Amino acid sequence: MPKLQAVFLDRDGTLNRERADYVKSWQEFEWLPGALDALAVLATLDVPILVVTNQSAVGRGILDPSVLHAIHAQARAEALAAGGRVDDFLICPHAPADGCTCRKPKPGLLLQAAARYNLDLQSCVFVGDSLTDMQAA
Repeated sequence: MPKLQAVFLDRDGTLNRERADYVKSWQEFEWLPGALDALAVLATLDVPILVVTNQSAVGRGILDPSVLHAIHAQARAEALAAGGRVDDFLICPHAPADGCTCRKPKPGLLLQAAARYNLDLQSCVFVGDSLTDMQAA
């Protein structure tokens, strides 16, 4: 069996509670039960832990990219404080109608990660909560 090279995680619905009106601030970000504990367990692995997330609220003009980056910085800090880690957030900021190649279920974010971290994607694991996550994987 090939050696594990990375763990990919979806964000909304996997690490934090998904909101129909989008997570637009840190105050709206709510960790799912067990998510921080899972990040602590994953942190014991000697592989990158990469969050891949569609954030169409940016492309729809609902969320400023700087606020999104602040949310991710706070999430990363809380993960570290709980003994876990997130090595990178790979984001698709586009609205669904934009036709980009990075919006899951398209594999663009995974291909970006493969290039950035020199990964064989067949030696990676993807944890998500939706059909689009499974299709991207």
